[in-house]
Amino acid sequence: MRRAYESASTSQRIDRNGGSQYQEEEDKDLARRVADHYSARSNQTYSEREASPIIHLKKLNNWIKSVLIQLYTRPGDVVLDLACGKGGDLIKWDKARVGYYVGIDIAQGSIQDCRTRYNGDQNNHHQRRGRSRFTFPARLLCADCFEVRLDAVLRDDGPFDICSCQFAMHYSWSTEARARRALANVSALLRPGGIFIGTMPDANVIIQKLREAQGLTFGNSVYSISFDEEYDHKTPFGIKYKFHLEDAVDCPEWIVPFPVFKSLAEEYGLELVFVKNFHEFVDEYMRRPEFAELMRRLGALSDGNQVTCTLSPDEWEVAYLYSAFVLKKRGESYPDRRRANRTNNRPTQISKDDILYINSEE
Repeated sequence: MRRAYESASTSQRIDRNGGSQYQEEEDKDLARRVADHYSARSNQTYSEREASPIIHLKKLNNWIKSVLIQLYTRPGDVVLDLACGKGGDLIKWDKARVGYYVGIDIAQGSIQDCRTRYNGDQNNHHQRRGRSRFTFPARLLCADCFEVRLDAVLRDDGPFDICSCQFAMHYSWSTEARARRALANVSALLRPGGIFIGTMPDANVIIQKLREAQGLTFGNSVYSISFDEEYDHKTPFGIKYKFHLEDAVDCPEWIVPFPVFKSLAEEYGLELVFVKNFHEFVDEYMRRPEFAELMRRLGALSDGNQVTCTLSPDEWEVAYLYSAFVLKKRGESYPDRRRANRTNNRPTQISKDDILYINSEE
């Protein structure tokens, strides 16, 4: 396995001849499977959510995303949320007082749920009729942001101050072409000095657990990871495994060797600020009182004064499978400019017709 991704160069290119057309069709099919999986997941009620076997892990994940957003977002920032899903981070962006938000996701069901969440509960008498529950204007697109070139589509929306891709970047790693498109989109849309924040599986941890496993499958009571027998013949791209996480994920994912990710990002002018495994991230930022208090408010801390998470040992092991990263676009950051032309005169709600659908084959 080590040979498979450590010896290959990031300058390798996808073979456009021979079996590449078949491979591209297979990759698109897998992307559709992932999209269908997330589209099919229904929004849970509060009681259903609290009954989840991984509820504390979900709260920890929300805490990590909140910390990243609070660390790197300024009031008025223009935000690009790649693979935004059902809009679970909208509240976080609202608390950061962003000025404008663009969310993109491949799953039609998810983007429709995001629209509903942004628009808010229209039966709430405390909400002004025709107004979103959020303070910032927004735009939603349904597209594969790892396949479609976005700079022309979002020319009038950018440049963006901050880009976020939470628990999704690894879905671009099925081929080098998709990985490059993902990073090219981020680089093209961020302003110089702009920030790219994200979370994704920690390849080092996953590979280490695979080496320690008796076979090609490992896990515990809440998750399992299974590799097929071809895993050791792959390049740094396309190392696929099946990931199952109770009440969350059940679909194919891909290994992202971080040294390769870092090198590829540098080709697109994105320089590493930090990468931290979730365990390391918790240990560092729980030392800051404001973030410890946030963890308490989210309900992911035990009672009392001791700063300890309430995750079960199995949930804590799953957290170890992930890392958080921050990249910065190379170039001198220009003075603060509020994009009034992009944030004013926007609808305060998003209709179904407002959502832009982009076919990746166009």
